[in-house]
Amino acid sequence: MEIAVVVLLIAVIFITQSIKVVPQQHAWVIERLGKYHGTLTPGLNFLVPFIDRVAYKHVLKEIPLDIASQVCITRDNTQLQVDGILYFQVTDAMRASYGSSNYLVAISQLAQTSLRSVIGKLELDKTFEERGLINGQVVAAIDEAALNWGVKVLRYEIKDLTPPKEILHAMQQQITAEREKRALIAASEGRRQEQINIATGEREAFIARSEGEKQAVINKAEGEAASITAVANATAQAIERIAAAIQQPGGDMAVQLKVAEKAVEAYSRVAGDATTTLIVPSSMGEVSALIASAMKMVQAGK
Repeated sequence: MEIAVVVLLIAVIFITQSIKVVPQQHAWVIERLGKYHGTLTPGLNFLVPFIDRVAYKHVLKEIPLDIASQVCITRDNTQLQVDGILYFQVTDAMRASYGSSNYLVAISQLAQTSLRSVIGKLELDKTFEERGLINGQVVAAIDEAALNWGVKVLRYEIKDLTPPKEILHAMQQQITAEREKRALIAASEGRRQEQINIATGEREAFIARSEGEKQAVINKAEGEAASITAVANATAQAIERIAAAIQQPGGDMAVQLKVAEKAVEAYSRVAGDATTTLIVPSSMGEVSALIASAMKMVQAGK
C-alpha cells in the first residue's frame, strides 16, 4: 500500500513537471541542464522531468513603465523637473532572458539619460513646444539599444515639465505682457479702422453729393437748351407761316394794314406817356412813306 502511494506520488510529480500550459500572450524560456533549450508558446507543452525547467517567464503584452522624475538642464542653463512614461513590448523571449540581467532597469536608466541629452540641446521655450520631437528622439535612442535585450520600445510620453518657481513666475509675467500688448494692438487697429471707415464714408458722401450737383447742372442745361430750341422752332414756324400768308392773294394789303396798326399803337403808347414829347408828322404822307419802306423790306425778304 505504501509502495502504491509512493508510485502515485512520483507519477503526479512527473506529470506536473512534464506538462506545462502557457497562457496567451506569454512566453516561457526552457533550460535543459542549465542551457537554453527553447521557448514555450501559448498552449499545452511537454517537458522532460528533472532535466528541463522553466527558467524565465515573459509577458508579450504592451507594458507601461513609469520613468522616475529627474532634473534636466536646458541649453540656456535652466533646470527642468521632468517625468514621463515609457511603453514597450517583449519581442524576443530568449534575448530578454539573457541579453540583460534586468531589462526593466536598463530601459528606465537609458530613458533618463536619453531624455537629459535631448533636453540639453534645446532652449527652455523650445522644450514646451517640441514635446513630440523630444518623445521621438528618446524612443529612437532607447529602441536602438533595446534590440539586444529583445525589447521593442513603442513610444515615450512626457507627463510633466516643471521649471523653477522663479522661471515660472517670469513666464507668467511674459505671457501677461504679451496679452496686454495684443490688447493694445487690437485696440489701436480698431481705432485705425474706425478712422478709415469714417474717412471713406465722408469721401463717398462728397462724391455722391458732387455727382448729384453735376447731374442737376446737366439736367438744368439740357432743360434750358430744350426750351431755347423749342422757342426757336416756334419762332421759325411762325415766320414760315407769316411768309406763307404774305404770298397769298391780299397778303401785301394785310402787311400794310399790320404795319399801320403797329405804327398807330406806337404813337398811342408814346402819346400816353406824360414825360414824353410827341412830334406828330406834318402830313400823313410821311406815315405812308414809313409803310412803303416797311413793304420794301418785306419785298426784299421775299
